[in-house]
Amino acid sequence: MGRKGGGGRGLGRGFTSLWSAAAVSSLGDGIVSAAAPLLVTSLTRDPVPVALSVFVQQLPWLLLAPVSGVLVDRVDRRRLTVAANAARAVLTAVLAAVVYAGAVSLPLIYTIGLLLGSCAALGDNASSALLPAVVDSTDLPRANSRMFGTESVLNRLCGPPLGAALFGVAAGLPLTVDALSFACAAALVSTLRLLPRPEPARPSPAERVPLGRQFADSARWLWRRPALRTLTLALCLMNVTLLASFSVMVLYAREHLGLSGFGYGLLLTASAVGGLAGALVAPRLQARFSASVLLRMGLVLETLTHAGLALAGSPWVAGAVLGVFGVHGAIWVSVDRTLVQRAVPDELRGRVNSAFMALAVGGSALGALLGGPIARLFGLTGPFWFSAAVMTGLTLFAWRPFGRSIDHAVPAPAPLPTAPDPVSAPT
Repeated sequence: MGRKGGGGRGLGRGFTSLWSAAAVSSLGDGIVSAAAPLLVTSLTRDPVPVALSVFVQQLPWLLLAPVSGVLVDRVDRRRLTVAANAARAVLTAVLAAVVYAGAVSLPLIYTIGLLLGSCAALGDNASSALLPAVVDSTDLPRANSRMFGTESVLNRLCGPPLGAALFGVAAGLPLTVDALSFACAAALVSTLRLLPRPEPARPSPAERVPLGRQFADSARWLWRRPALRTLTLALCLMNVTLLASFSVMVLYAREHLGLSGFGYGLLLTASAVGGLAGALVAPRLQARFSASVLLRMGLVLETLTHAGLALAGSPWVAGAVLGVFGVHGAIWVSVDRTLVQRAVPDELRGRVNSAFMALAVGGSALGALLGGPIARLFGLTGPFWFSAAVMTGLTLFAWRPFGRSIDHAVPAPAPLPTAPDPVSAPT
């Protein structure tokens, strides 16, 4: 059977392989997303070192940004994704072994976190660039929503309470499961077959441009597109505010809301429930409303999220706020990814993605660095008030640029010519 195009229901066997790999690794990461902060807080309750454990995983996006995108565009993206997942499996297994041995320390957690973040900076960039190579442009909203929906269910809904429960059994058990999930993801991606794409002409050694210049050129390409430039800067600031608050979420949940470790895991699932709902409605909303409307609404909802969490005095209120935030997050990600994937040519996708993500995840790193000191100085609700204030300013700044002009800045999708499914073709 051939692969169905935009009008059909199927997204192809290539997407199924990529989706399955993302599902397996998402569940493992969801388990560790609750267990890792609990591991850190078993060693310290100071918000600064707790937030620092989040910061070290975001830092590699800044350090590797000039290299990762160029590397993704130069090498086989599938092989790079496999190698990154395999390396993450080994690193997580090492940390699990140390935890089982009772020899874990904050410096070791920081070191493993930095290495895992480095693998993520390379592997996630390559994996993101793979999606447009397995589905048509017309199918990207549906594919992105399905990927985000899977992440919401497994990473954010099922993973955190399971991770907290496993941590209660043995501190190293969640890490063991995560290591196995990365190994399975590597195996699945290794079977991936891509849609046929025209091969770009390879420059001779004399024509090759240095890595730094290629990154600078891709950053200039992104900066000269007003719609993508505004979207990138907005995402950077949104990630500053998000991580400033969420880097101390484990302490906020346990000390401000009075939750147990398992209760903290359940709290994290609230945004996942909203994320699942958001992923289900995102394609319909994108078909009915313009990107400008959805982006503007997202700015308002994100501002209200931080204010709501600062004011929340009970887990039920905090959970409701996080549920609404999850709906907004799913819709924002679907709109954001679709705009970027459609606007960037395939031969530049890795490099522009790295420039885009350098600012976006760089914002996360800065936010994680700020969250701990703010919480230490102003209490555990301080980072949420800080984030609400910054988001208010961003909403006012970006309201006009996120007008209808952004809807005309990205070319309409053009379906690829019908071709036999490369997966079902005989080898």
